[in-house]
Amino acid sequence: MSALQESPPAVQGLTAARRRLILGICCLSLFVVGIDVLGTNVALPSIGRDLGASSTQLQWVVDAFTVVLASLLMLGGSVADRVGRRRVFQIGLVAFGVGSVLCSVAQSPTQLIGARMVQAVGGSMLNPVAMSIITNTFREPRERARAIGVWGGVVGLGMALGPVVGGVLVASLGWRAIFWVNLPVVLVALVLTARFVPESRADRPRRPDPLAQGLIVLMLATLTYGIIEGRNLGWGSPTVVLLVVAAVASAVGLVVVERHRAEPLLDPRFFRSIPFCGSVIGAVLGFCAMGGFLFLNTLYLQEVRGFTPLEAGLMTLPMAVATAVVAPFSGRIVGSRGPRLPLVIAGLGVGASAVLLLRLTGTTSIANLGLAYLVFGIGFGSLNAPVTNAAVSGMPRQQAGVAAAIASTSRQAGSSLGVAILPAVTFAALTGPLRTSLASASHVGWWVMLGCGAGLLVLAFVVTSPRAISSRARLARELDQS
Repeated sequence: MSALQESPPAVQGLTAARRRLILGICCLSLFVVGIDVLGTNVALPSIGRDLGASSTQLQWVVDAFTVVLASLLMLGGSVADRVGRRRVFQIGLVAFGVGSVLCSVAQSPTQLIGARMVQAVGGSMLNPVAMSIITNTFREPRERARAIGVWGGVVGLGMALGPVVGGVLVASLGWRAIFWVNLPVVLVALVLTARFVPESRADRPRRPDPLAQGLIVLMLATLTYGIIEGRNLGWGSPTVVLLVVAAVASAVGLVVVERHRAEPLLDPRFFRSIPFCGSVIGAVLGFCAMGGFLFLNTLYLQEVRGFTPLEAGLMTLPMAVATAVVAPFSGRIVGSRGPRLPLVIAGLGVGASAVLLLRLTGTTSIANLGLAYLVFGIGFGSLNAPVTNAAVSGMPRQQAGVAAAIASTSRQAGSSLGVAILPAVTFAALTGPLRTSLASASHVGWWVMLGCGAGLLVLAFVVTSPRAISSRARLARELDQS
């Protein structure tokens, strides 16, 4: 047994009811983040009109959050392992609440984008830390897989219901209400966390790694900025080329730096596990599809079809219902039969939705739109449990925060890329105003989404192969003995 094995007594003595309550607290906190992130999407046209934001600025309203969040998730996970998961979780709740207040009073696109970055700093202390708390609370593998399934269902439900709730709030109170509603949930979560969640930390946390953290921020920021601004500046412009070169150089530098550190922020050994690599790639593909899907559909429903924010939000109900129903079953299947079937369903659902949307016109029937949203919800609802379980399986508990953070980083990086890539290729194909040409121009974006679905389908068989299972077992032994 490794000397690093973590076994906090406060966690070991929890009753089944207390464990479920802790799971509920973690889910509540992340549910409101999902509502906020996706609710903001449906409010984008209203924000654009009210604050005079350009289409590029609207992309940054979304991506300012996801880029900062993705950049800091691993730092949040490692700090929580070091100073205490409950403490960092509470700090994250406070920061997210403060950012929400700043968003609600923003008077310009720049102020709103800055406030979204403050929100993201708080969010970076919620997602990976909540996953780490869950991993350390549920020790038995099957019980943990089911808990992850519930967690994935709630997170997915928050993301899927975000457009619905956002539509209701924008229609009744205005877009600023999307941020007001966060405050009571944050306060309740703070009280419940202080009362019921025990403190836990790694027995021997790793040292801070500021150089690697800086390289991660530079890599994600330059890549996303280059993709978003490429349409305006020109894909071959010196600025865009420099940004892409900086992103590649940062990635290479990160690998070189981390290979020579005794306790790296991003342990390169993790990637010797084929299932872990698959979880990272799967998260990027699935959330790339999700980010681009919601952004383009928000514009389509409101700018092309003339739907109100409420009507546009209600159109996504089939996706929300499918995500809520499928995600818990996905967790149960992962716990009893492994991740292959849920990943197959995820790939088929995302891909089938893309095929349906490739026929999108300015007069596509509500029934066909609803079917596309439904099958996407089935696919997306199947994704979270196998991706998250693959990320933490075989990892020592003292590194649970970092492993969960890498999976969360992959999700947010994928979402950032989706909001950057699918709109970028769509806007590049526009032949006139959004109202008349967005539907046909979006087809190139749906081809990208179809590629994401195909990638998930391939991963379903790669990460469950005998070679993949052996690689995970070898890594587990190596980490346990180090």
